[in-house]
Parts: sequence; structure tokens; C-alpha cells
Amino acid sequence: MSTPHRSARRPSLLGSAFAALITAVAVCAGDRVARVFPYGPRHRSINDLGNQFVPFHARLWDLLHGRAEGGLLLNWQSGYGTSFLPDFGTYLTSPFAMLVALFPRQDIDLAVYVVTVLKTAAAAAAMAWLLRTQRRGPWWAAGLLGASYALCGWSVIEASYNPMWLDGLIAFPLLCLTGEWALRSRRPAAAVLVAALCWTANFYTAYMATLGAVLVLLVRVLLAREGAGPRVRVLVRAAVTTALGIALSAPVLVPLFLSSKQAYPGWFKPFQPVPAQDLLARLLPATYSFSSPALFVGTGTLLLVAALPFHRAVAGRTRLCWAGLAAAVLLSFQWEPTHLAWHLFATPNGSPYRQTFVLAGIVVIAAWAALAQGLPGPRALAGGAALLAAAAAAARGSALATGWGLALFGAGLALSGAAWWALRHRRLALPAAGVLTLVLLAQAAATTAYGEKGKLAGLDDYPSWGAAHSARSGALAGAGGWPAYRTDAGRPALTGNDPMLLGGEGGAYYSSHTPDVFTRTMVALGAGWTSRGRNVQSLDNPVTDAVFAVGARLRPDGTIARAEVPPLVTVRPSGPEPGYGASPFANQELLLGARVYEEPLSPGVCRAGTEAFLWAPEYNATARLADGPAFRLNANPPRNRAALQPMGPSSGPASRLVFDQGAPARWELSCLDRPRLTAAVAALRASAASSVRVGSSGIRATFPAGTTGTAVLAAPAIAGWSCGGRPASAHLGLVAAPLDGRTTTLACEFRPPGLTAGLAVAGAALLGLLALVLHAKRDRAGRGAAGPVPTPGLT
Repeated sequence: MSTPHRSARRPSLLGSAFAALITAVAVCAGDRVARVFPYGPRHRSINDLGNQFVPFHARLWDLLHGRAEGGLLLNWQSGYGTSFLPDFGTYLTSPFAMLVALFPRQDIDLAVYVVTVLKTAAAAAAMAWLLRTQRRGPWWAAGLLGASYALCGWSVIEASYNPMWLDGLIAFPLLCLTGEWALRSRRPAAAVLVAALCWTANFYTAYMATLGAVLVLLVRVLLAREGAGPRVRVLVRAAVTTALGIALSAPVLVPLFLSSKQAYPGWFKPFQPVPAQDLLARLLPATYSFSSPALFVGTGTLLLVAALPFHRAVAGRTRLCWAGLAAAVLLSFQWEPTHLAWHLFATPNGSPYRQTFVLAGIVVIAAWAALAQGLPGPRALAGGAALLAAAAAAARGSALATGWGLALFGAGLALSGAAWWALRHRRLALPAAGVLTLVLLAQAAATTAYGEKGKLAGLDDYPSWGAAHSARSGALAGAGGWPAYRTDAGRPALTGNDPMLLGGEGGAYYSSHTPDVFTRTMVALGAGWTSRGRNVQSLDNPVTDAVFAVGARLRPDGTIARAEVPPLVTVRPSGPEPGYGASPFANQELLLGARVYEEPLSPGVCRAGTEAFLWAPEYNATARLADGPAFRLNANPPRNRAALQPMGPSSGPASRLVFDQGAPARWELSCLDRPRLTAAVAALRASAASSVRVGSSGIRATFPAGTTGTAVLAAPAIAGWSCGGRPASAHLGLVAAPLDGRTTTLACEFRPPGLTAGLAVAGAALLGLLALVLHAKRDRAGRGAAGPVPTPGLT
């Protein structure tokens, strides 16, 4: 490997561009082999990608084009009105997310895919830049290692369908870069802004990236500085810039953290360390498992790290620190206290090893250290190859190891070893670099394709935008009448967030921030859920439609069912707040304020002329009236809860209820009297607000003079609502405020809890940043008068 030109001591765009190119080619090639969207008929939108992230990006598109109901603070479209800033901060604050606005809305799936590829490529470019900042080396080697990092198994298998996690993949090298600036006492303001960008883009993976960057900086300080004083000064500089950057992101972070505390509890899987064989198997290409860390980083990179302990040209302390750090981080995955520390001291809801990208980055940095004093010799390469061969042999006993994976690993090990050896000969340098590139491309593409196959086999999948989406979206747009009434996307749904994806202002909502009060209120009224309560489904029921002002509902056949409903703000009598009971039918009547259901004539039989509704939340089969069609109830406790189901009009005894499997332990049949419901709706309309105006984050209602009682807004009583300048109260889970008869106008505004505090923290951080900039200017002026100060040990 030839000595680089002096100008190559600075990070070059060439290495970053090479890394980004390899990464994009490998990802697209893997998806093409797997025949997933956009290269084939198989669905790419699996699990939360189709259920959450694509719909959220669709709402972002609407916001950027001025078409969304609500704004940055409040989402009127989902969950009958819910906070949006926490969702925005969790899923959409990456600068790359804004690129979806450049695509037609019906190409939202393609837009998200392009953003995913660009993020992965950007992570590769950032890592290549970091490596050449740390020390000299050939641009192509930095590019190859940068691509190896971005194409790690965690990236192409797990983060590829959680695109916001890819911001953490980008954040790790960027935060390590701020550590390099602290080491050199350079660019403090830029370091603050980089930290702010990373933590704003995705705080969750930025936290993990920050922990990893701290570990990397500790090693760098240990190796590049002597004495406690200089080392402490570097760490203090890094801590100050990082803290200021995190503080600048507080307007997003504080509301997000508070919202997560108010969310319905998620699913927590107890920690279980991974068997050693399975852990080693995940080093191989073409493996898949939801419950073990995807450790693949490319055999060429692994060989350099495995050879590092035997590479005598590299200082012993350097070899010990980098190899020891990689091993220590890997072991931290296997111990519950450190596992929890990586995940903000909360067991992950779902994929349990989300910190794996940090290990991949440390491995790549260690591989770059192995090249610092020249290429490893034959003995070092042989020692590293022996270690990897032993690991592969041990992994053969794992059920996760595949024939293709072992073959690709073995071939890649042989070719990479030969290539690293051949690079010592100038005439063979170009073909050797080509071999290393092809090995990485082949292994990464195979891992991508195999991961797509495994995800499609084991996870839910959702279709990309097509004719069905266009038809539903068009029907909803044609039926819209907001804010006079809501339009609901109906059931069965295409995703858990159809209101954001297709349009309307419905009750369905799925997020990590689904409010506890919303889930419990809707369950009390008979709603179903998936994802253990965080994916609340639309409730197809005329009583709840009246309560929530749903005047138009999309039916499965594509038609629109319309109904006369009260406005968004109604008036109820004053008095003590009632409470929900066990029966969803009684709860609906309580919220409506009138009796509209009848008891069955006998068990399972409604009076002729009424409409039968079945509540069986744990039933997982079909049920029907004896003279009617069958309806599927989908329960799988505790993951799925079946929704209250309309069974159709009753003809009396001929319409007795039939369970096609054994009757569940808990069920209730009730009979809706439509004339009673019509009368109840008319009564609510007569006493309701005379006019309602809706803004992006609030609502203003006008009442006839002398109106008294309790004004009820048909929206869940989530924290953050205020009416008349005071915190709003609640009426059976909905926003409420008292009316004293003296005022004719009620204005309610929504502000996410923590926004004001977050803005204050950010303001203080701006002052701190200004002070830091002024101090840096004075410091540079002082150093300029004294002459240049050498910076040893950083090449």
C-alpha cells in the first residue's frame, strides 16, 4: 500500500463518495435479488415500515404541501385528534425525511425507499470521512471500510425497515468526528451543531451513538495524550459541546420524553443472552434472526480486526485498546445491566439489539487502526484467518447458520486474505482492491436479500400504494366535510394509520406515543387493537360515530355511508364526572347521554327491527346471525383485541347469534334502536355549539347566550389542552370545559407538554453556544500571538 500524498492527510470527498457508491449498489442489488419493491412484486413494507413509517411520511408530505389537517403540534387526522410533535420528533425530524416532498404523493413508498438508501449511503460517507480524519490512509481503503460499516447486518436487515434508526448509523461517525475536534481543540461551534442535528434527527439511536462515541474518544485520548490534565481537558471540551448540542434539541426532546411517559404501556420482552453459537453465526453473511444481534460487517473488515492482535507493526497499546474495546462492547450485549444501559434503561419493545451498529462502527475503526502502520503481514493475516475460521466452525452448530452464509464467509475469507496480502505488491494493488470491493458487494447484497426473505416470512407485510389506495383516498376526499363532520377511513384497514395515509379524520392511530387515555377510552367503548394496545383500530359503530362527529364512513365496498351527527363541540349537563363500567354498550350510552340499546329478547336474539352488535374481545373466529353473513373477529390476547362488531339487522328469532367456534368466556350482544339514536343525536345538535372553527392547533366554538353546562370536544383528553386560558378538564376521556352562561365563545388550544420548557433550555443553550464561540475566538487569537502549537499523536 503506497504512502499517500501530503494533501491526502485531510479527509477527501473521494473516499466518502466511493463508500456511498458501494453502499447504494449493494443495497439496491440485494433488494433486486429479493424481488422486493421497487424491483419486484414482493412487498417491502413489512411490520412497522408499512404500518407506521410510510403513513407518517405521507403526513409529512401533506404538511410540506399545506394539505394536512392540523399542524406540527396537533394531528387532527388520527386518533380523533392527537399530539403530533412527539411523533414528528420520533419519526420525521431527519433532514433526509424532507425529501419525500419531491415525489408525487402516490409514490410515497418509493420516496421512503430512496430516503432509506440515501441515509445508508450517507452513513458510509460519514464513516469514511471520520477514518481519514483520525489518521492517514488510502482513500479507497477508507471508502471500503466506510461501506462495510453502513452495510453491516444491523443496517440492511433491521434498520432498513426502521428508517429513523438509520439516523443513528449516520450519527455515530459524526459524533466521533466531534470527538476528534475536541482532541484537536477545533470547531467547537460545529461540534455543538452536529450533536444537535444528531439528537434531533433521532434521539433514541443518537443516545446509543453518543455512548459509542464516548468509548471511542476515551481510547483516542488514552492513545494520543499523556498525563491526566491534557486528557481531562479533551473530555471536558467534548462533554460541553455535546451537552450544548443536546440542549439545543430540547424543544423536540422534552415533549417527546413526556409523551412517552403518557403513552399506553408497550410490550417488554425479558432479556435473554444469546447463545454463543448464535452470536458467532451472526458474523456470517446471509443470516437472519429477530432476536439476536446482526453482527455481519464483511469478511475483509473482520479479517483486519482479527489480524490486529498479531500485527506487530502496530503498537501493543493500540492493539490492546481497539481489540479490547470491540470485545468489551460485544460482551456488553450479553449482560442485562449493560444491555439496559444501551437502551436508555428500558427493555426494547421489539427488536432487542438496536445498539449493534455501534459495535460495527468500533470494529471498522479498529480495522482502520490495523492499517495505521502499514498492511498486516502474512503471519498476522494467517493468525486472523485462523481466528475467523474457528469462529465459523463454532457457528456451524447454530440453527441460524446457512449453507450460503458459510460458503460466502469461507470464500470471502480466502479472497480477502489473498487481497490484503497482494496489496503489498504495487502491481497487484488495483486488482486486489477490486477483489475486496467485490467480496463486500457480494456478501452485503446476499445479506440484504436473505434478510428480506426472512422478514417477509416472519412479519406482517403491507402493499405499496396501488389502485386500492387511490380508490379509497379518492372516496374519502370526495366525502370530506371537515370540520363540520369527520370522515373515517373505515374497516378493514390497509394499515394502522390509514387516516394519515389515505385521508379523513378517523379514529385509527398507531404510534409509540399512542396516549394511554385514548387507548383506554376507545377500549371502554368497544374498540379493537393490535400491537398490545398501541395500534387502536377504527370503531365501526353508529353511536361512537355520533359521539365523535363521524358523518361519513368508508365501507369495504368503496361506498360512503353518511349519517347526521352532532358538531365537534357539544354541551352536556353539569355534575360529577361519571365513570365507565364493564359494558361497552352502557359506556357508549353514558358518553352519548341517552339510552339507545335494548337487551336481547333471549340470549343471542335481538328484537326484529333493531341492529345487532357483538362484543367478544377475546374471540378469534367468525360469528354471524343465523340468517346473515359471517363476520371475522380477530383476537389474539394480549397482542390483538377484537373490536365490537356490527352483525346486521335482526329479524327476531330467525336472527339468533351463532358462534362458528365455541362461544368465548366473555361476550355481550346488544340491540341498537335506530329511532332512539336519531332522537339522541337531534337532542345533542339542538344544544351544541352554533359554530365551530378549527385551527392547526386549536378550536373555537360559539354558543347561544346563556348556555350552561359542560362543553365537550370530540377529541381525547390528552395532556396539553387548555380552554379559556386554563387547563382543560375531561368528560369520560374527552376534552371538556365548564360553561357558566356568561360567555358565548370558548377557545381551546393545544400545546404539547414540555414545549415551553424545551424552548427555554434551547434558548439557554444558544447563549452557551455564543459564549463558546467568543471563547474560541479569544483562544485562537492568543495562540496566534504565541505561535503554532504542535498536536502530537494524531496521525
